[in-house]
Amino acid sequence: MDVPLWLWFVFAGIVVVSLAVDLFAHREDHVIGFREAASWSALWVGLALGFGGLVFWQVGTTAGVEYTTAWLLEKSLSVDNLFVFALIFGYFRVPREYQHRVLFFGVLGALVFRGLFLAAGVAIVSKFTAVLFVFAAVLLYSAWKLLKDEEDSFDPGQSLAVRLVRKVVPVRDEYSGSRFFVREAGRRVVTPLFVVLVAIEAADLVFAVDSVPAVLAVSDDAFIVYSSNAFAILGLRALYFLLSGLLSRFHLLSKGLSIILAFIGVKLVLQASHKVISESVPEIPSLVSLCVIILVLAASIVLSILRPLPPDEEAADASAPTDRTNNTTRDDAAD
Repeated sequence: MDVPLWLWFVFAGIVVVSLAVDLFAHREDHVIGFREAASWSALWVGLALGFGGLVFWQVGTTAGVEYTTAWLLEKSLSVDNLFVFALIFGYFRVPREYQHRVLFFGVLGALVFRGLFLAAGVAIVSKFTAVLFVFAAVLLYSAWKLLKDEEDSFDPGQSLAVRLVRKVVPVRDEYSGSRFFVREAGRRVVTPLFVVLVAIEAADLVFAVDSVPAVLAVSDDAFIVYSSNAFAILGLRALYFLLSGLLSRFHLLSKGLSIILAFIGVKLVLQASHKVISESVPEIPSLVSLCVIILVLAASIVLSILRPLPPDEEAADASAPTDRTNNTTRDDAAD
């Protein structure tokens, strides 16, 4: 795919300026409400679609469809991240006015780590095409777990990254505003907010196991896969605050995501078979993938609204992270 160099610079400039504007706009700690989150979400979606229009215009229809499909796929998969973010914030009892700061730096880390993973993925696929079968197996297994509600439980306080932080550096007992580091008794210590940031980054690395193979099923072009990921990640913070408190209502969304992952897994199997076994094996066009993702997401959301959970089940589902937090906090205090 012939992507002009100046388009790379435009993409990098948009990302840097967007992060700077976002940081400046939220330099004061405050609680982000629904209206503000909706405005920022509209801005990020508009920016992503506008850049997609530029890709259509400069690189071609195929590249534009692949970019849009990859962006929407990553956007839909990122909803799973939001559930874990809510769990982490509840577990560590992060004040709402500090949550945006954590997510902002979490996004910076995600942009770096996703870039490394995607670059490695593109390089591996270009040399060892058969690895696509492995990626397909990962996606199909993830889809099966989502469909059977057999997702691995995630305990933020017991994650390897968080335990390493607590062993390597001293951690302050209480928050100190929105700061990650403070000085106590002549030594620098980290605040619980830094531990939360580490937990967020660790969770994103786990989710990259699904999202990287998924986007590589749409395109193996470095520009398409990274730019689509970056724009999906940039809008993640606003999406979290927009959907905060509403996640439990979209109870069928996980089923929809399982269908999407399974579909992308099948697409990857066909794609690998076409390249490795025989060119007579058909491939699923990106435009078909885009339509399937849109239809499945829309159906999942509409059906969740039309067939809501019973009030007692919804309340139990929404309060689960909080109950877990309280129990863990009491246990830690007892220790």
